[in-house]
Amino acid sequence: MNNLLYASYAHGARYRRYVQAHGAPLLILDARKVEAQYRALKKALPATDLYYAIKSLPHPAILEMLAGLGAGFDLASSGEIALVRERQVSPRRTLHSHPIKRDRDIRDALRFGCTTFVVDNTDELLKFLPYKHRVGLLLRISFRSRAAVVDLSKKFGCAVSEVPGMLTLAARLGIHIKGLCFHVGSQCLDTKQQVDAIHTCNTLIRQHRDTGAAPISMLDIGGGFPIAYDGKPLDIDRYCAPIRRALVELPPHVSVVAEPGRFISGPAMTCVATVIGKAWRDGHYWYYLDDGVYGSFSGQLFDHMRYPLELFSDDERRFPSVLAGPTCDSIDVIAEDIPLPELHLGDVVVGHMMGAYTAASATRFNSLENARVIVVNAHPGEADASGEVPMKAGSSDAAGGASRFVH
Repeated sequence: MNNLLYASYAHGARYRRYVQAHGAPLLILDARKVEAQYRALKKALPATDLYYAIKSLPHPAILEMLAGLGAGFDLASSGEIALVRERQVSPRRTLHSHPIKRDRDIRDALRFGCTTFVVDNTDELLKFLPYKHRVGLLLRISFRSRAAVVDLSKKFGCAVSEVPGMLTLAARLGIHIKGLCFHVGSQCLDTKQQVDAIHTCNTLIRQHRDTGAAPISMLDIGGGFPIAYDGKPLDIDRYCAPIRRALVELPPHVSVVAEPGRFISGPAMTCVATVIGKAWRDGHYWYYLDDGVYGSFSGQLFDHMRYPLELFSDDERRFPSVLAGPTCDSIDVIAEDIPLPELHLGDVVVGHMMGAYTAASATRFNSLENARVIVVNAHPGEADASGEVPMKAGSSDAAGGASRFVH
C-alpha cells in the first residue's frame, strides 16, 4: 500500500501554482536533489567511481548536472549514447553495461568512443572478435539476492563456476577481459549479497593473477543502492560501510566503479496530478486523476514500487477511496481501499520519490500526453510562475528527449 501523507489545504499552494502555470499532470525535477544524492553516495564510497545508470531517468537536466559533477555514465543503448553525445560527455567517462548487444550496437558505441563493454556468455564474447584490439570487457557474474526488490541476476550473469573458463577462452582468442562486474538487484535492502559478491570477485581476481595471465584491473559493483519509499530515513553512509570494508580487501591495482540509478534519480522527481473525475460506487469514492499507471505511475507495474502520496485538505474525515488513472483500462488504478478526505475536481494529488523508472517507462496508451517535466533548482535566482525560485522550467517527453524550456 502507498504511504499516505496528509497536509492542510494551504500546504498544497506551491503545487497548485505549478499547475496554474504549466498545466497538469506534471513531474517536477529538482536538480539540486540530484546533486545532493550524488554527493552523498560519493562520500559514502569515496574510492569508487560512479557511473549514472541513464535508464532510470534519462532527462537532459540530470545528465547535465552529473556531467558537471564529474560523474560517469552507464550506457545500455544507442539512444542513450546519443543523449550523452549531445551533452558532450567524454566517452572515457562511459561504459556500455548491457550484456546482450547487436553488432550495430557495438559499432555505435565504438564510433562514439566507448570501449568498455559487458559480456556474460560465450556467444556474446565471440561478438567482439572483430573489435578485440579496440575494447576492454567486463565479465558479468550472477549473484541472486532475496533482499532486492528487482532481481537482475536471473536474466543476466554467468555462474561463478564459469568464470575461469570464460577468462581462459578470452585469453586464447586475444580478447581483453579487464574486469569483473555484478548487479545484485535493484532497491537492494541490505548489503549482505553485495559484500559476498565482492569477496567472491576478490577471490576470482587473485586466482586469475596466480595463473600468470594479464591481471584483472577493474571491479564494477553495479547499483541497487536503495531509497526510502516508506518515508523512513536511510543512512547511505551506514548502508555502504560493509561495502567499503569489503572493497579495501581488493588488490591495490583494482579500480572500482558502481552504477547508481535509482539512488540518484528517485528522490529528485515529484509528480503532481489533479482530480479530473469523481464517482461513488460500492462504498468507495473513486477519484480519476490525469496521471496513472500507464503514465508516471508506470513504476508500480514495471518496477514493483509504491510511492508516497500526499493530499491537501482541511477535512479531517476519511472515506474509503480509490485513486485511478485517466485511461479506459481497468488496470489503471494507483491505489485501492485507502482512507482519504473527500476530494473535489481540480484538487492536486502529489506523488513523492518518483524519479526512477517512472517517466522513463511511461507509455502513450489511449494517445494521452505524458506528464510535462518542470526542471527546478539548476540555476539559482530565476523565478517561474509557480512563485518558487527554480533554475528553469522545462518540458520533455517521458523518454527524456530534448527539453523545451518555458519561462
